[in-house]
Amino acid sequence: MASLKDIRARIESTKNTQQITKAMKLVSAAKLRKAQNNIVNMRPYALTLRKVIADIAVTNKVTHPLMEKKDQVKSILLVVITSDRGLCGAFNSNINKFSEAYYKENKDKFEKIDFMFIGRRGHDYFMRRDIKPIDYITKLDKDISYELASKVANRVMNDYLDGHYDEVRVVHNEFKSAISQVVVCETILPIDLELTSFNKESEIETGFSVDMIFEPSPESIVKELLEKHFDLQIYRCMSESVAGEHGARMSAMEAASNNARDMINKLTLTYNKLRQEKITTELTEIVSGAEALK
Repeated sequence: MASLKDIRARIESTKNTQQITKAMKLVSAAKLRKAQNNIVNMRPYALTLRKVIADIAVTNKVTHPLMEKKDQVKSILLVVITSDRGLCGAFNSNINKFSEAYYKENKDKFEKIDFMFIGRRGHDYFMRRDIKPIDYITKLDKDISYELASKVANRVMNDYLDGHYDEVRVVHNEFKSAISQVVVCETILPIDLELTSFNKESEIETGFSVDMIFEPSPESIVKELLEKHFDLQIYRCMSESVAGEHGARMSAMEAASNNARDMINKLTLTYNKLRQEKITTELTEIVSGAEALK
């Protein structure tokens, strides 16, 4: 059985750990609030941009390589977004296991499946399995910005337009709430504008019609907006992942703090029992010695 000194040391150590987990929870909560506001403010702009592109493309019959679906998909680029750090529960393992299962299920269906990793955890996981990416990016939680997303989007877009890939898919944690993140695999290229319903009423809502004259041409407008839309989609996926990471870390640190509290209570109870037992033993020895002297 551990001595009183050992139990006291464990209690102090657990209390120090509890203070660290509480501090990490507060930091993650502050970062989560900022990331959540970023996502909420971004969604209306992304929705409106998609609708404007779709209305111009439909009313003027504009086509673009980024919108054209391939007749046969032979090669896929899988962009996997994880975090750089741990201590966030199953946030990274869910992404890695999903991506690995997707790769094993589909590697025989397609001629080529390449990976691009955004986040150190995904890169390290697949490197241990001898799967090398075409590129990987780290420090997502510190350096996330629209400029970084635009840089990644341009790299992916150029590879797609050059014919290296027929589809580009992103695997990431979609932020639902502070305690809920869902792994999603969405196709971002080719851009699917059919997600928005188009009919005659849409012309009335947006004010676009076949007789409207555009300056510059509808083709130029659609090209610029499509590139901006794709940049925004990459930025949105990164933002969703960062918000999900902070939410997962906050939940994990709260659970760790609660476990530390329970451990402290159990250790304190054990300490008190052992101390009382020692005091009782000493009293018994004193009384027995006094009785023996009579």
